[in-house]
Amino acid sequence: MLGYLILVALQIVAAWYGEPQISRFIPGGFGAIVNDCIEAAVYAVIVWIVGLVASFVLQDVKMPASSTLVSALVGALIGVAIVYLLPMAGIRLPAGINKEFIPLAGAVLGYLVRR
Repeated sequence: MLGYLILVALQIVAAWYGEPQISRFIPGGFGAIVNDCIEAAVYAVIVWIVGLVASFVLQDVKMPASSTLVSALVGALIGVAIVYLLPMAGIRLPAGINKEFIPLAGAVLGYLVRR
């Protein structure tokens, strides 16, 4: 259990600070929704790679399969959908929530669902 808590903390930190470093190499200008989906995909890949590396270092952490990457990607894209669809439905997100963190949280939760 402690291994997974450390893993989640590592995934959040690595994805939060690693995504801007990787996204600067990806061309932009596709539109806001597509750019956010690309960011979510980068979050999912970083979360999966950190899980892969951490499975060799941390005890009791299983090696993720390729299906874990897919579920992390689905979770991140659900996070993007939440950010865009809730305001369309008239539901406002609380002011203290960073909208960029929701896809990251979705990627981590998607990763943990398939572990």
